[in-house]
Amino acid sequence: MADVTMLEGSTATMDELAGDASRLLLTESTTRAPGPSVEDISRSLQRFNWPDYVVFVLMLISCMVIGVFFGYKDHQKHKRQKHARRGSEALDYLVGGRKMKIIPVSVSLVASWISGISLLGTSTEIYVYGVQYCYIVSAVVLMGLMMNYIFLPVFHDLQITSAYEYLQMRFDKRMRLVGSILFTLASILWLPIVIYVPALAFNQVSGVNIHVITPIVCLVCIFYTSLGGLKAVVWTDVIQTGIMVGAMIIVIVKGTADVGGLSVVIERNSAGGRFEGPDFNLDPTARNTFWTLLIGGTFFWTSTNSINQNMMQRYLSLPSLGSARKALVLFLVGTTTLLAMCCYNGLLIFAMYHDCDPLSTGLAKAKDQLVPLLVMEVLGEYPGLAGLFVAGIFSAALSSLSTALNSLSAIVLEDFCKPFVSKPLTETQTRYIMRFTVLAFGALAVMMVIVVEKMGAVLQLSMSLGPVTLGPLFGLFLMGFFFPRINGSCAILGTTAGLLLMSYIVIRSQISIALKEIVFAEKPVTVEGCLYEFTPKNGTLFEADSTPGEKSLHHVSFLYYTMIGSVVPTIVGYLASFVLPRSKTDDIDPLLLAPFLRRFYRAQDTKANHMTEVLHEFETKDIQL
Repeated sequence: MADVTMLEGSTATMDELAGDASRLLLTESTTRAPGPSVEDISRSLQRFNWPDYVVFVLMLISCMVIGVFFGYKDHQKHKRQKHARRGSEALDYLVGGRKMKIIPVSVSLVASWISGISLLGTSTEIYVYGVQYCYIVSAVVLMGLMMNYIFLPVFHDLQITSAYEYLQMRFDKRMRLVGSILFTLASILWLPIVIYVPALAFNQVSGVNIHVITPIVCLVCIFYTSLGGLKAVVWTDVIQTGIMVGAMIIVIVKGTADVGGLSVVIERNSAGGRFEGPDFNLDPTARNTFWTLLIGGTFFWTSTNSINQNMMQRYLSLPSLGSARKALVLFLVGTTTLLAMCCYNGLLIFAMYHDCDPLSTGLAKAKDQLVPLLVMEVLGEYPGLAGLFVAGIFSAALSSLSTALNSLSAIVLEDFCKPFVSKPLTETQTRYIMRFTVLAFGALAVMMVIVVEKMGAVLQLSMSLGPVTLGPLFGLFLMGFFFPRINGSCAILGTTAGLLLMSYIVIRSQISIALKEIVFAEKPVTVEGCLYEFTPKNGTLFEADSTPGEKSLHHVSFLYYTMIGSVVPTIVGYLASFVLPRSKTDDIDPLLLAPFLRRFYRAQDTKANHMTEVLHEFETKDIQL
């Protein structure tokens, strides 16, 4: 879901703009000397041969083998442990028995965050809009500090499996259900996009129909996720991340050499206006400024890491808070490194096509296809290397998909089943519920790819819906962590206000984009160096006004969506606590509050700062405050 918002501003929002807004197309391109057509060039670049397919298939087989291995290993373990504690099946499947290792979990966190959308979308962002987005690293640092000192201590002390169990502990069952529903809806909208984007890239390099490749890849993912659980997900993430990083390094090194070296990349991007310092413009409607990236980006990154089941489930699989903090540090280093590689890849694309923009000529039919185009240009003549990169893109997608499916199985079991059954579930029932959930949501994602492909407007809207649910959901946790006086009723009022407001902002902004009321200025490109025949995109060339008309709330930068969606519910909930009956702070368990607030709200029955609680259905933990 992290990738969806970033890509909204690059791929989805701009594809509807006739004439590609501020692109400088040269009219003499239509009268150049006869030569190969753009269709001929496109076909010549589809050099995806049998060695590439072999590499791609080997990646899928390795994932299946890992799933079989861990599934068999856990099966044998449960056969030997005839008197295992109730819930041990869920404990192993969902959080790896809370005995996972730091390094593989860290790699899995990076792989879960960096999906195929990130690999393609971040590079496209830099090519089209310049390096301003790179300053998002400031938000990453702030996110790491808040995770380390606020969110990780609370969740690890509670030892929960579903992050939304917290909402029941802090408020009531209603809020747990609300949180789980919001997360599930966001995941359903996000999953088909995660699958569709790399399938589109695969179609660009091989010509294979996306409806042939997506079911195959999804079946493999469903197979190893349902069979091996979190352990299989984490260890396949390790392999997939290795493929992804290795493929990117090969493309970067070979591509840089092809254009003439690093100095040429820097020179061409400088001449093309891609390099720029931080923009300190205070206008909240500006697309990317230092402040939107720092403030809005911090809310976005923190929400998608701290209260997102996909991410938190990995931290909770580690045996201690110290281990989780070490994994967080490695995650920050890995994510920042990969983001830097994606940003450089965008600069490399411009250096390669600095005098012949493939979007203007139609060589790349969508912005998402710029990276695959570069790959085939650089690696197409080397058997297997293009397949390695495509395998890397799909590895990122598989990682995100498997993570989401495993997290959804936790949500369905812990939040939609256990609270509503009169008798505790048996191990067999638990096993079937978790695996059927993976199968059902995986199949739904495959079917929704058809909807995503056929209905472009729906795709554009769905890629903006993340903050609609993510913002109010993050607001719920902010209310719980920082405002003890807010109870469940106040939280419901705040969440409802946030959902209504964000629905208005997102839908209204998409309408404005479709009507060209919102236009983002792109960096200049040219086609004067093209050596093939093409028809300029949309024929008529014009310069778009990036600030048309009077601005209102829905013109605010998409990076502020999560902040607005979380701050507004918190304010409404806090104000409602002065009207509605508020919580008695003495009744609130200090473990449910941010660590720095616990000293002010100690429960009356706390004896010598020592508490023993049944924290989860299948384990009891002794906790020192």
